[in-house]
Amino acid sequence: MNMSFTLDPRLEKDTVAIGKVGLCQILLMKDARFSWIIIVPEIPGLTELHELQGSDYKDVMTLVHTLSSEMKARLSAHKMNVAALGNMVPQLHIHIIARIEGDAAWPSPVWGVGTAVPYTDIALERQIETFNSIIINITG
Repeated sequence: MNMSFTLDPRLEKDTVAIGKVGLCQILLMKDARFSWIIIVPEIPGLTELHELQGSDYKDVMTLVHTLSSEMKARLSAHKMNVAALGNMVPQLHIHIIARIEGDAAWPSPVWGVGTAVPYTDIALERQIETFNSIIINITG
């Protein structure tokens, strides 16, 4: 981990760390209603995608592509939502959400819909196992 990098406290509060690929942390959003991960490049002060330079940009976007594709296939998602908003948390972070027809927000965006539902211990363990399996599959 980059020693000068610190995860935004709001991301730390709302997520569970599930792994690391290259320069990115992979976090699971603490909302059992959705299969929702967040990628955070460990680059201090980074707030926008266009601030990523050269191979870092390519590596992050390849990770977004690969995780999105793998999640869509493994989770039988109808649609993949990928976003880097940063309005509330300026630290660059990229949401990847596997959307299923009929989920708690379908077909609307997930933001601002209802209240997050915490994972049970067993469900959290299973979700982490699922995403660890995806990470292992994409990293070889």
